[in-house]
Amino acid sequence: MVRRQRVDSDKELKLIANTIRQDVVKMVGMAKSGHVAGALGLAEIFSVLFFSEMNFDVKNPRWEERDRFVLSNGHVCAAYYSAMAHAGYFPINELDRFRQLGSPLQGHPSRKYLAFIENSSGPLGEGLGVSCGIALAMRLDGRNARVYCITSDGEHQEGSTWEAVLFAAKYGLDNLTVIMDRNYIQIDGNTEEIMPLEPIEEKYRAFNWNVISIDGNNIVEIKDALANAKKTGGKPTMIIARTVPGKGVSFMERNHRWHGTPPKEDETKRAIAELEAERRRIEME
Repeated sequence: MVRRQRVDSDKELKLIANTIRQDVVKMVGMAKSGHVAGALGLAEIFSVLFFSEMNFDVKNPRWEERDRFVLSNGHVCAAYYSAMAHAGYFPINELDRFRQLGSPLQGHPSRKYLAFIENSSGPLGEGLGVSCGIALAMRLDGRNARVYCITSDGEHQEGSTWEAVLFAAKYGLDNLTVIMDRNYIQIDGNTEEIMPLEPIEEKYRAFNWNVISIDGNNIVEIKDALANAKKTGGKPTMIIARTVPGKGVSFMERNHRWHGTPPKEDETKRAIAELEAERRRIEME
C-alpha cells in the first residue's frame, strides 16, 4: 500500500533535487549556521528516496507499514527538512526557521519536534546500529516495509559502525538498504588523508554484504541500485554513492571548507544564481 503520489519522471526528480539545493543554500545562509556541502551533494538521493522510492503517509506519520528512514549524519539535515517539507510533512515556509530558537528544524533532527523523524541524531557513527535494530524488529513483527539509512564515509572511522556491519550480516538483514555518502570530505579535510577507508567495497563484500557502487548524483543509477537492493535476499545492501560535495555551486564543489561553513549573503546570491541557471538547463531537456 502506497499512501502518497509517486514521481516517476527522471526530469521531475532532477528538478526536485534542484529545489532541495536552493532550499539548503537559503536555509543555511539565513541561519548563518549549518552544513551545506554534504547536503548539496545528497540532493538527488533525497529526491529519489522521498519522491520515488519510500512508502509513507504524511497524514499518518506513524503508519506501521511505512518505510523507515534513518539519517545517521544528521548535520546534513537541511536537505532532509527540504525533502520533508516538499513531500507535505509541514509548510514549506517553515524552512525559514531553520536553526532558530524554538523551531522544530534544529541543527540535528530530533524525534521530539517532528513526528516522522525515526532517530534523533547528532553524535556520528550511530545511525547504522539504529537501523539494524529497526530492521530486525520489523522482521520479527512480520513487517514488509524496508529501512533506508544514509551514512557518511567519515562515520566509517567510528568503531560502532563496523559493529553494526557485523550485526547486519549475521542476521541477514535484507530489508536494510544503506547509502554511504562517499564524498571524501570531513570537517578537517579529505577522508583518505585523515583516516583512509579504501578499499571500502572489498571490506563490505568481505563482511558478506551486497555492495553496489554508483554515481550518487545520477538519478537513474540511484533508482537502479535501490531496485537491486530490493531483489537481493539473505544479506543487507550497501550502496556506495560517490557524490560531489557542494554539487551545483562552482565555488563550493569538492572544497572541504564548505563542510561546516555557512555562505555569506553575497555568496548565497551567487549560489542561487548558479542553481537557477542549472534549473533552466534541466527544464530545457
